[in-house]
Amino acid sequence: MKLFSKYQLGNIELKNRIVMSPMTRSRAIDNIPNEIMTQYYKQRADAGLIITEGTSPSPNGLGYPRIPGIFNDLQIAGWKTVTEAVHKKGGKIFLQIMHTGRTSHPLNQGSDAEVVAPSAITLSGEMYTDKEGMQAYPVPKAMTAEDIEQAQQEYVQAAINAIAAGFDGVELHGANGYLIDQFINPASNQRIDNYGGSIENRARFVIEVAEKVVSAIGAERTSIRLSPYGVFNDMTIFEDIEETFEYLASELGKLSLVYLHIVDHSSMGAPEVPNSIKLKMKEAFGGTFIASGGLDKDKAERILEKGQGDLVAFGRPFISNPDLVTRFKEDIDLADPDPNTFYTPGEKGYTSYPFAQKNQIA
Repeated sequence: MKLFSKYQLGNIELKNRIVMSPMTRSRAIDNIPNEIMTQYYKQRADAGLIITEGTSPSPNGLGYPRIPGIFNDLQIAGWKTVTEAVHKKGGKIFLQIMHTGRTSHPLNQGSDAEVVAPSAITLSGEMYTDKEGMQAYPVPKAMTAEDIEQAQQEYVQAAINAIAAGFDGVELHGANGYLIDQFINPASNQRIDNYGGSIENRARFVIEVAEKVVSAIGAERTSIRLSPYGVFNDMTIFEDIEETFEYLASELGKLSLVYLHIVDHSSMGAPEVPNSIKLKMKEAFGGTFIASGGLDKDKAERILEKGQGDLVAFGRPFISNPDLVTRFKEDIDLADPDPNTFYTPGEKGYTSYPFAQKNQIA
C-alpha cells in the first residue's frame, strides 16, 4: 500500500505517508511543554510525520488555556525533550506556529499581552478560561503597521526557536479563524490599507510571514495549513473565496514551501470543501500536498492512489490510538476517543489510551 511507503519531504525522509494532524490538547501548564507531552508525542512517533498542536509565537498569541509557547527558554527546553524523544523512535516532527489573534482572552494571556486582530471586530460567543470560567470575547485591538511588523517577526523568531529546539520544520497555522486566517477572510478583515480589501491585500500578511520565515530557516523547513470554506471562529464563505485560495496556493508555491496542508472539517458538520478547490490549490501550489478530513485507512489509500494528495493526515484517530500505524497495518479495530478529556489537564484521555499489542513499548 502507498500508505506505508516512504516519502521524501524536502531534505527528510518519512518512513510512511501517515501524518498526525495538529490538535490542541491543553496540557502545557504555564504554557511550557512538559513530561506528559513528551510521552504523548513519543507514543505516536510511528507516524511518518507529526505536526504538533498549535503553539504560540508570543504572549499575544496565547488564546486558549494551557497551550504551549515557543517564545522563551523554558519552552524551547521543554520542546527539545519532545523532539529528542520522537527522533529517538525514528519519527519526524514539525511545530505548528499558531497566533490566535482575536480568538483569545486576557485571562489566558500574560499581563504584558493584548488581544489583537486585523480589525476591531469582536468574535461572537464565549471562551473558557481556567481563572474565571466562560468569558465573552473582548473587542480586539485593530493592528497598527507596527503591530503587523511585530507579529510577523514573532513568527520568524518562533521558527528560529523551533529549529533550536530540534524540530524538523514548522507549519504556519493559516486556518480555522486564527490570526493569519483573520487577515485572509473579509468577515474579520475590514482594513482599508495595504492589508485589506483586495485578494492580494488580504493575502499580503501571510505571504510576508512565509517569505520571512523561509529567509530565516529555509523553504525546506517551512510549510502552511489553510482552510478554504472554513467557518470556524466566525469565518465566512465569501464571494471570491476560490480565487483567493488559488492565489494563495500559487504565491506560496513560488516560495517553494515544503508542503501545503488543507483543512476539511466537513465530516464533523462544517461546510463541504469541494474537490475542485482542493485540486486547484494542489496544482497551483505545485509541491507536496497533505490531504485530510475524516479519513480512514481505505479513504486515505484511495487519495494517494488517485494522486489527490502526497501525504494523508489523521486527527482524532491518533488521540485514542497511539499505535495507529500498527493498527492500520494489521487491520486492528480502532479505539474511540473520549471527547470529555480532549482539553482537560493531566494524563487521563491523553497518554492513558492502551496499545493494541502488549509487547509494544509506550
